[in-house]
Amino acid sequence: MDKKIKIHIFEVGKVCVSPALPFGGQNCSLIKASGIFTRKSKRMWLPVSSYLIEHPKGKILVDCGWDRSMSPCRIYDRHAQIKSLGSPILYFVNQGVVDKTIDEYLKDMNIKTSDLDYVLLTHLDCDHANGLNQVKDAKRIMTAKDEMNFALKHSFVRYQKKWWKDINIHLFDWKDQAGPFLKSYDLFNDHSIELINIPGHSDGLFAVKITNDEGKYVLLYSDGGYARKSWEKLIPSGVAANRKDQMKSLKWIKEMSENDLCVASLANHEKTNQKIIVI
Repeated sequence: MDKKIKIHIFEVGKVCVSPALPFGGQNCSLIKASGIFTRKSKRMWLPVSSYLIEHPKGKILVDCGWDRSMSPCRIYDRHAQIKSLGSPILYFVNQGVVDKTIDEYLKDMNIKTSDLDYVLLTHLDCDHANGLNQVKDAKRIMTAKDEMNFALKHSFVRYQKKWWKDINIHLFDWKDQAGPFLKSYDLFNDHSIELINIPGHSDGLFAVKITNDEGKYVLLYSDGGYARKSWEKLIPSGVAANRKDQMKSLKWIKEMSENDLCVASLANHEKTNQKIIVI
């Protein structure tokens, strides 16, 4: 058996937001982060990422990106987005467009969505979970119980239950003690795939740490920071459930990213020229 771990990086759409959303800092208001009053010319387009981990013990997808219904004709479509998300409020916060969806990438690789052993939802924001329906026949779909509880509390504005309606999602409790809050979940019980709680942006947000037999690792820190400069300069995003936790998580991301054993540290919304990482 090949013991190498391959991480494929897919751009599964783009999202247009106010600069204050990704880089608003600790004192940013939710109104400013929402971008409701930000002129279109001042907004910025960011990539939306999804990752396929080819591991000796299975195929693991991290996040789903946008659903095809966001962009039926692969162009920006206001009416289609509002219908897909089920929320005009979310449309005003983040406009989205998708050229290629995650299931289309997998099809190009001759991978059936039913071949996916796990789908890991780092959190349930729309640009991570809206495309879940496209991989609903995966063997197991997982997110943290803390995240689902948080999402249900904020379902009117930030989340929509329709994204995961009628989909069997396994809600897991933190059973291990890695990370800044000593809350983690060791997927294979061998430290090769660890889901590490990095709350702040949302309660159940987790990073995925992928480690090989030599101890070298890749860190997928989702929306714990929106770019390398986020942890280099400790600039948290403008959207936060808890500012104190958000900063503590960001400091941990910085520490992990600067470790000599770290092969790559990737934010979900930062452009990268890397398409595949092998460790």
